[in-house]
Amino acid sequence: MNARQAPEFPVWPQYDDAERDGLIRALEQGQWWRMGGGEVDAFEREFADHHGAEHALAVTNGTHALELALQVMGVGPGTEVIVPGFTFISSSQAAQRLGAVAIPVDVHPDTYNIDAAAVAAAITPRTKAIMPVHMAGLMADMDALAKISAETGVPMLQDAAHAHGARWQGKRVGQLGSIAAFSFQNGKLMTAGEGGALVFPEGESEKYETAFLRHSCGRPRDDRRYLHRIAGSNLRLNEFSASVLRAQLRRLDGQIAVRDERWTLLSRLLGAIDGVVPQGGDMRADRNSHYMAMFRIPGISEENRNALVDRLVEAGLPAFAAFRAIYRTDAFWEIGAPDESLEAIAERCPHTDAISRDCVWLHHRILLAGEPEMHATAAIIADAVATA
Repeated sequence: MNARQAPEFPVWPQYDDAERDGLIRALEQGQWWRMGGGEVDAFEREFADHHGAEHALAVTNGTHALELALQVMGVGPGTEVIVPGFTFISSSQAAQRLGAVAIPVDVHPDTYNIDAAAVAAAITPRTKAIMPVHMAGLMADMDALAKISAETGVPMLQDAAHAHGARWQGKRVGQLGSIAAFSFQNGKLMTAGEGGALVFPEGESEKYETAFLRHSCGRPRDDRRYLHRIAGSNLRLNEFSASVLRAQLRRLDGQIAVRDERWTLLSRLLGAIDGVVPQGGDMRADRNSHYMAMFRIPGISEENRNALVDRLVEAGLPAFAAFRAIYRTDAFWEIGAPDESLEAIAERCPHTDAISRDCVWLHHRILLAGEPEMHATAAIIADAVATA
């Protein structure tokens, strides 16, 4: 392959007869919602088992998964939730929509994950939850965060929207002692277009049962008399989506293995480009699912970074500007914002501000391509950075 030729990457989403067969199976069972069919129940069992959890609950999307989890953890008006400043806006809005205050803290400049020391400094008597985000599939420092949680009594909610199949020191997300939320939106590592799930570790059966009630309008499974036990909403996943997700789950591990191998090569190639710094790792995060291939160009302006992304897209790469710091969006300030100024938050989140300004990410489908495509990708990025 010519180094300057636009590489060809696998399409996403990927599907085959497994998804087709699942959709037909869901169609022909005669019941298309979870209370009458069997696909959602089966998917929940399989997803929980895959992630080492006692229970899983499938819901309409990842944002609803976060919101539902926070609700069953007691988050509401008068409480605070600590979130990384560098994340997708759903991490904070899930808390804010419950009437809570989202408290952004800084992230590590190398891993882009929440800084445990910043978390410890932000805890107050009102803190109801700590929400680490496993950025791009690289798990946050779960040892340090678990220690803080144990010492303060503040529980964690893992935002694992990027971390399907990831591990921390050999443990899967559901084995780490805290509830975790996943997304199955169209770009995610497994997808049904939309969808989400919660996994509940051993010892959290009561919260799981409460979450089930709240996700189904407050009705128990066997209700025939509209005995709505608690307030809730309709967050139920449909049978067709669940059938697709069952097929997606079966190929997840194989795809992670390929992406990990390709990232090993691509990160080395990116690191050899003057001015480019790929996302770092953590040896304890012994399985990174690689939702994104991320890198920084330290010192570049946001305007020039955005122009660089445009050049990468024109050259055939599925490239994107990194998430904007949540506190630099209008949405963050509409409801549930801290009682401090944007400037004050930015001052204590310097790494978040820098990463939001100088980071680029590539969709994970590039990591399902071959080694020649990794070399071509690096060459295109080198050309673009040289003219930035």
